[in-house]
Amino acid sequence: MRFSRLFGRTLRDNPAEAEIISHRLLQRAGFIKPLASGIYTQLPLGWRVSKKIMDIFRREMDALGCQEMAMPVINPAEIWQETGRWAGVGPALVKYKDRNDRDMCLAMTHEEALSNILKTELESYKQLPILVYHIQTKVRDEPRPRGGLIRVREFIMKDAYSVHADQADIDRFYPHMVQAYRNIYDTCNLKTVEVEADSGMMGGSDSHEFMVLSENGEDTVFISSDGGYSANAERAVFDKGTPQEEAPAGLEEVYTPNCKTIAEVANYLGVPQTRTVKAVFYVAENETQDFIFVVIRGDLPVNEVKLGNALGGLRFRTATEAEIEAVGAVPGYASPIGLNKDLGEGRKLIIIADDSAVNFPNLVSGANKPEYHLKNTNAGRDYQPDIVADIALAQAGNKMIDSSAVLELHRGIEVGHCFKLGKRYSNPVGLSFLDENGKAQTPIMGSYGIGVGRLMAAVVEQHHDEHGIIWPESIAPFDVHLVSLAKNAQEESGQQAEALYQQLQQAGFEVLYDDRRESPGVKFADADLIGLPWRVTVSQRSLQNGGVEVKRRSEAEKQIVAVAELVDFLSKK
Repeated sequence: MRFSRLFGRTLRDNPAEAEIISHRLLQRAGFIKPLASGIYTQLPLGWRVSKKIMDIFRREMDALGCQEMAMPVINPAEIWQETGRWAGVGPALVKYKDRNDRDMCLAMTHEEALSNILKTELESYKQLPILVYHIQTKVRDEPRPRGGLIRVREFIMKDAYSVHADQADIDRFYPHMVQAYRNIYDTCNLKTVEVEADSGMMGGSDSHEFMVLSENGEDTVFISSDGGYSANAERAVFDKGTPQEEAPAGLEEVYTPNCKTIAEVANYLGVPQTRTVKAVFYVAENETQDFIFVVIRGDLPVNEVKLGNALGGLRFRTATEAEIEAVGAVPGYASPIGLNKDLGEGRKLIIIADDSAVNFPNLVSGANKPEYHLKNTNAGRDYQPDIVADIALAQAGNKMIDSSAVLELHRGIEVGHCFKLGKRYSNPVGLSFLDENGKAQTPIMGSYGIGVGRLMAAVVEQHHDEHGIIWPESIAPFDVHLVSLAKNAQEESGQQAEALYQQLQQAGFEVLYDDRRESPGVKFADADLIGLPWRVTVSQRSLQNGGVEVKRRSEAEKQIVAVAELVDFLSKK
């Protein structure tokens, strides 16, 4: 490709809206161009990188025996209603009505579409496992697109799906898919961390994220100080301490003037915050708008993702002060003790307690009375939680369970996610197959996603310097940046550059040939910005010195290579 004909241009200054390194460099180097917030055109340079990434995806998926297919981005509402995600996913799912007034959506993932296909295609255990994938456009109405290709509203994703006869079979297959993802990242020269993750809107049992550690990441990742444990913030667990050995003491109401916060109460009563419990309030976004009363040890914050999981995926919002008072609780001094769980008209008060509030005896809590607290409250005796679960948010410095290691906080960019879906999608749509005994069984499913653009951006986050991008050879848009410093085409160096352009292409190299009539400084700056693995410069000086100047983008060293030896030199390198 002649640079003079390349569609898309480089920029000297950082775009004003570009927040992070990959966003700035990909836009400045002419790989992407914004159309609207979170919506980008991939210009020819960017699309060449994307195609190479997709080729790597295909090689790894095909090696696993997965078959490529293509499912539509436009989905009818019925298939999403069957699984409960039409309403459950929220506003990120783009919905519209077609000209026949039918509810439709733009798919953000394809579990529903595949399940619909399986209804008629899956009959016998002999067909299992089914392993398929596609590489296709996805749409999510992100509320806060950011970071260029890191979080967008339209993107290309490779999503693979597996269908199994039983849990044992997906447990056998799952590690092979995880290894395929490792191979993809290794091929792209991308360092990742595998973390335990929450399944989120996808549902299912186990899931693992692949994270690129980056200060520009939007995800919180916890890694133990000994490196033996890693999880995202939504999933991380930690040691909450060992309960004291003491008998439950009698309830005692104490006067606590002007003590609304846990710190104020603990300081006033002379107890550590670990001997207190606090109340946090939410209202369920269901038909009856049930009131959710969370009880958790005073030193711990609530993890709302864990809370939602403990509530079976129920969506909720923060309660107002008026709503808190309406159930009989007093903001700042609230307690579940003595509250009526039946709020009338089918509305319930749901008490959900973190295991820290249940396992520890004789804790201080509110008294549902202004400026008063209760000492020696005990779950099970003084109030009965409806649900007990781990709903605490991990924090840096928390001790690991059964280890002296502590959690260390990092920022990360998610570049892949593998899910064991269980029967999350096969049950609601009535999927079944006949086993070897002729009995109907429900299949187990898995889902495995990885975004093309986000992977590209993550590579740039890890591979750049102050001058521009440094592409790994496996996904670079071209192999060689051929720079001619000739003042005109008739000059010897210009004729030699033209000849080398043809020779390199005939030898199988992909070449970006800078044939523009620009200054050497502009050409070298663009070469560093675009970041191809090799720069070959042809000038009168280099020819006089015995050949062409060759430089690897990732290194400072330059060397002269004889023209006749250039193809062989690059081939060996």
